[in-house]
Amino acid sequence: MMKRGKVWLAVAGLVIDENGKWLVVKKKYSGLKGMWSLPAGFVNAGETVDEAVIREVKEETGLHTTIKGIIGVRSGVIQQDISDNMMIFLLENKGISSIEKEEAELWDVQWKSPQELLTDEKASVMVHEMIKRMGSQHNLNMIEGINPGDQFAYTEYRLFL
Repeated sequence: MMKRGKVWLAVAGLVIDENGKWLVVKKKYSGLKGMWSLPAGFVNAGETVDEAVIREVKEETGLHTTIKGIIGVRSGVIQQDISDNMMIFLLENKGISSIEKEEAELWDVQWKSPQELLTDEKASVMVHEMIKRMGSQHNLNMIEGINPGDQFAYTEYRLFL
């Protein structure tokens, strides 16, 4: 973790199937060990946040997804020192594909209804809070093909508005 320095940027992806069920994973490590949470992970160097969330969901579950928008941001400070930030995306599953669990990191991957997750004490606080607020939010949509000015030297640039 120290190679990340003191500012961390992570992503999480919410994939909802045609029956309204959420794709959740049960991690083998971290503060979420044994808890149902969204597929998530850190953004790598040379990668945009949207590329990172598509990669993480594919690595953890085998699903190929596309971005629908950003539905939340989580930001916190760990031990008054590390800034821990996460962008939460709404994703769409591209076609039918079976789940392939990432064995090293995950105990389980399942589709669960929001109602099921709300009553499950093994679902993360963030998942519970998201379910309570679903339907009341405005998606921030991805805008591509914008150049904010050559002076910035961005090799990739995306706005979510």
